[in-house]
Amino acid sequence: MSNPFFKNQGPFLIKDILNFLDIKKESVKTNLEVKDIKDLYSSNNSEITFLHSKKYKELAQKTKASFCITTESLKNELPTSCIPLVVENVLLSVSKITSMFYPDAITDDFDNSTAYIDETIFKDKVIYGKNVLIGKNVSIGTNCKIGHNTIIEKNVSIGNDCSIGSNTIIRNSLISNNVKVLDNCVVGKHGFGFFPNKIKNLRYPHIGIVIIEENCEIGCGSTIDRGSMSNTVIGKNTYLDNQIHIAHNVKIGENSIIAGQVGIAGSSTIGSNVRIGGQAGISGHIKVGNNVEIGGGSGVIKDIPDNTKVMGYPAKNIREFLRDNKWYTKLLLLTLMLKFLKM
Repeated sequence: MSNPFFKNQGPFLIKDILNFLDIKKESVKTNLEVKDIKDLYSSNNSEITFLHSKKYKELAQKTKASFCITTESLKNELPTSCIPLVVENVLLSVSKITSMFYPDAITDDFDNSTAYIDETIFKDKVIYGKNVLIGKNVSIGTNCKIGHNTIIEKNVSIGNDCSIGSNTIIRNSLISNNVKVLDNCVVGKHGFGFFPNKIKNLRYPHIGIVIIEENCEIGCGSTIDRGSMSNTVIGKNTYLDNQIHIAHNVKIGENSIIAGQVGIAGSSTIGSNVRIGGQAGISGHIKVGNNVEIGGGSGVIKDIPDNTKVMGYPAKNIREFLRDNKWYTKLLLLTLMLKFLKM
């Protein structure tokens, strides 16, 4: 899905992009237009993409982009139809080019276009509490409720039969039918993307959105960041407990349940029918398969295949964990015995 909210300032001539990145490439026709910047999967002809890790080489080989910002060691992973633009720091260069196309996506200040809901078209369509604010480019379906002190900032679509709690902020988000976002949540704000610099840290533009599919519940105090280059997606019938952080570009499948205080770092993919115990942490760019169970307090630092149960730090197969941690097995048996004696 292309971003419906941030205005694309392109196209730009490739010569301007090359000059901006200080790249000398005489073989490129400098009058060619570049219409947009996208990820490897969604980019098309006359667009620019990027490749910064071998982990994405299979996607790179299938990309339809005309240009790709990459490194000397990765340039041969691209199809012949995609011209490599070799740089020293791929992500830094991508940040600069994204800022050219989408300058409004860098900052994330509060939305000063909001108005009290009783001054909008929603005053007779929504059941709402006190001090509710609504921004521009907002749509709300039928039979919806919004709690006290909540702000629906600009660029939000909310479906039918939704319940938005109190003290919640939502922006740059598409929310489907029958979704519950509980109190004190923040959805669709800028993610934690920046590049350290000795003089000044450089913010990375986030041009993606948050998509919450139907029948989901987002627990109290949870934060869901919008995507940087792609979108952050919560699959249908997925439930998040309280105080969960979902970082930018994360994709969560259908029918998954995630317990409290779980953190999922950027660009990780979680399959369908996944169960994650409380206080587990998942590193960035990780792929968790379908029907996976992750024990509470686990640290996931590598991909997990389908139909697997893992536990511990680093997370490992449950049988391997119990074998290597016999004390835990004894504690578990003792706990079960005590419960049995109390019955």
